[in-house]
Amino acid sequence: MGMFRTWLSAAALSGVPSTVHALLTGRDALAATRAAGAVLGRPGLARGVLAHVGVSAGWTAVLAAVDRRWALGAVGGAVAGAVIAVVDLEVVGRRWPAVRALPRGPQWADHLAFGALVGASLRASRRGRPSIADR
Repeated sequence: MGMFRTWLSAAALSGVPSTVHALLTGRDALAATRAAGAVLGRPGLARGVLAHVGVSAGWTAVLAAVDRRWALGAVGGAVAGAVIAVVDLEVVGRRWPAVRALPRGPQWADHLAFGALVGASLRASRRGRPSIADR
């Protein structure tokens, strides 16, 4: 799977945990997307989508560079997703009240999912398989 597909699938699917959590708890399913807009000046849906697209592309490139040296796979990708969560949520994100207000568990789950999806996709690319399925 090419880098574009890796990024696109991970960016699109990694928000499933927090979306499911929001729907099950009656919270706003788009709150995290809106909060991401704070990175671009103020919370909002359009800005949030742009921020998510850009941040996801950047982290995909970082993980691809790491994967060239140390193969990640899904498990290594999930570990990398935890590191990304620390940076995104606990270091950088704490600057913005909208990000701080998000429930932590679902946001962390999104980051773990993102890393696992990227790692699995990169592994599949190395093997020449079109699937993102991994171990």
